[in-house]
Amino acid sequence: MTKDYYKILGIQEFDSAENIKSAYRKLARKWHPDIAGNSQDVILKFKEINEAYEVLSNSVKRSEYDRARRFYSYAKEGADSRKTSQTETSKKTKNNATNPKNDTTKERGIYFNWEDFFSSKPKNTKKTDERPAPKRGEDIFTDVEISVFDAIQGVEKVVNMLQTDVCPKCGGRKFVNGSVCKHCNGKGEISDYKKFTVKIPAGVKDKSKIRLAHEGCAGINGGANGDLYITIHIQEQQNYKTDGLNILKTVPITPFEAVLGTTVKLHTISGDYSVKIAPYTQNGQKIRLSGCGIVQNNKIGDMIITIEIKIPKNLTGEEIELYKKLESISSGNIREDINDR
Repeated sequence: MTKDYYKILGIQEFDSAENIKSAYRKLARKWHPDIAGNSQDVILKFKEINEAYEVLSNSVKRSEYDRARRFYSYAKEGADSRKTSQTETSKKTKNNATNPKNDTTKERGIYFNWEDFFSSKPKNTKKTDERPAPKRGEDIFTDVEISVFDAIQGVEKVVNMLQTDVCPKCGGRKFVNGSVCKHCNGKGEISDYKKFTVKIPAGVKDKSKIRLAHEGCAGINGGANGDLYITIHIQEQQNYKTDGLNILKTVPITPFEAVLGTTVKLHTISGDYSVKIAPYTQNGQKIRLSGCGIVQNNKIGDMIITIEIKIPKNLTGEEIELYKKLESISSGNIREDINDR
């Protein structure tokens, strides 16, 4: 028992499956080689995180691991206890040598077989030619972030996954012809990166899952491979939001554009549009572009534009003088109704 999987994921022994999943996702994003770098230390750390999650996310494996962990703790305590009693044992041996009548008991060593401990079936001492039963490979889980427009139109994403498979040379036995397998250095497994091109369909929902069959961990003893599950996360783009099938966008214009009118170029799903802003447009006024929204189930939404009148931060002296002149000749009073009761 050399690895503390709970410590690796930074969680407690009695944490829920949801907490385990949350801790794994945070660490997997932090230590993913695409983010943390492709050094050997990062690869080993990322592999260790995945190994810990693979055990603790599986209720059966977690139960066996907890059992082994407790057994290891008890065995260690027993070993420490035996060390402290060595002096007394030595004294008893001397006394028995001088007084044979006292030799009524013998010291015995207690040994544990780890295979017996983990095995749920009794050992069969008879030889058998039966091959080990095939076992399906573990599933792999990862996340992909896409933009709102990617979700609307569909997109292809390349996913780079670290996969661990049984060593093809030794079949996971770690030895070949009595010597340590050179292909896997005695690990019984090999890890390598594999790239997948994932086609994300148009209209995909946030937190939807895409399954790539048989792209998970390799099966054992001829068992089928596991699957790769990809969770989609849709990120809202700056100045763009969605409301059902409609796309919402805020468009800033200057005060003089609001008074005189202007034309604004916008990018939509249907292509680029030149949108006319009418003279005397008010702040917060909305313009609807019909048919420029999300297409789903034979229905199509609109793009709704909200006008925001903004004053540029860096006005020249000449511009300020013109505003002063405008102030002096202005005849309208936009606050004439502010004190009505």
